[in-house]
Amino acid sequence: MDDRTTLLFALPDFRVLDVTREPDGGRRVLVESVAEQGGCPACGVLSGLIKDRPTSRIKDLPHGLVPLRVFVRKRRFACVESRCERKSFTETSAQLPPRARVTTRLKVKVSAAVTTTNRAMSEVARDYGIAWWTVHRILVKAAADVLGQAAPTTMIGIDETRARSVRWIQEGIEKKLMWRRSNPWMTSIVDLDPSHPGGIIGLAAGRSGACVEGWIALQSEEFRAAVQVVAIDSSAPYAAGIRRALPQARIVLDHFHLVMLGNQMVTDVRQRALREQQGRRGMKVDPAWAHRRLLLRGGDQLGPKTLARLKTVFATDDPTNQISAAWAVKELLRQLLAAHGPTRYSWHETAHRRTRFLAACAVTDMPETTRLAGTIEKWWPEIEGFLELSVTNARTEGYNRVIKQIKRVACGFQNS
Repeated sequence: MDDRTTLLFALPDFRVLDVTREPDGGRRVLVESVAEQGGCPACGVLSGLIKDRPTSRIKDLPHGLVPLRVFVRKRRFACVESRCERKSFTETSAQLPPRARVTTRLKVKVSAAVTTTNRAMSEVARDYGIAWWTVHRILVKAAADVLGQAAPTTMIGIDETRARSVRWIQEGIEKKLMWRRSNPWMTSIVDLDPSHPGGIIGLAAGRSGACVEGWIALQSEEFRAAVQVVAIDSSAPYAAGIRRALPQARIVLDHFHLVMLGNQMVTDVRQRALREQQGRRGMKVDPAWAHRRLLLRGGDQLGPKTLARLKTVFATDDPTNQISAAWAVKELLRQLLAAHGPTRYSWHETAHRRTRFLAACAVTDMPETTRLAGTIEKWWPEIEGFLELSVTNARTEGYNRVIKQIKRVACGFQNS
């Protein structure tokens, strides 16, 4: 075939042997490697003795508006080394690695189409004439090549996010069929070192201590030795896995989740108090329900008018003073967590605020406050680590939001 056709097709290390028109108006292109010899993968000896020339179809970049069907003539060489146990082998190239049916340049284009523009895999698959699961495999390989083993860092954050929505799966046979709830999660590992640009350094299936321990075991010894601080939420499985895999690392508990626990405690007390008083759930006519958002705001962020509204709620809709007591306990917890960082942390002041918080929980003597106090005491070493170092898991939460945003891009697209 004319070299100008090969130049136009531009598949590196291949020449065009033939181009024919198909009945549907498409083009059939036959290519072959320009190499005259191939190296035996077993012994490494070069051989030019051709045993066979099988033809197979491959996927390549589209050209123009008409369908393009590319076929490659892969030569099978006979090994000339008499002592080699492998008698024959098929030639390979950078564009067509062993057992590949998709060219490398198509893989590069497909990977870029998804990762740089946030397009859905099914949309990209239709544009390039391949299956969506082929696009998925290309992306998984590209991610593995980019991530590889994580670079050493002194701080990491670990948090979970849903891999997909909850599903029910039917299992068993005949009369023993049963439904199992599938609630898939994945764990994100993020670099929290402020001197590093950050980013996700690893993903693990599940949200157990075993998955964290397994991912850490895959990293280099240098990485494991460098990690000094690990930020997590109040997950006992994560903490157990980290202690086994990184015994030298200090675990810190993100204060954001502790404030959430305090707010949830106030909500639980409000709901229980209204049920006991009214015999029903809260409604708009109930001041405590109408101002439920106000109860969750920080006391130091309330202005004079807002604080007056809050006092009115306590005076009109809290005859047992349970809601106001819960709100006070929540504020004591926020005060305990407020003074953090190397310049603001004081062991004496922290001990004083901790004692005040625990004493308030004991005085209120409500199941919700007692449960909150137990959680704080259980995680106190990790909480004290946060107060001293001021390391949070905010960066990890941010990357989890990015993961969810990318997943939502596929809304409306189908695999078929």
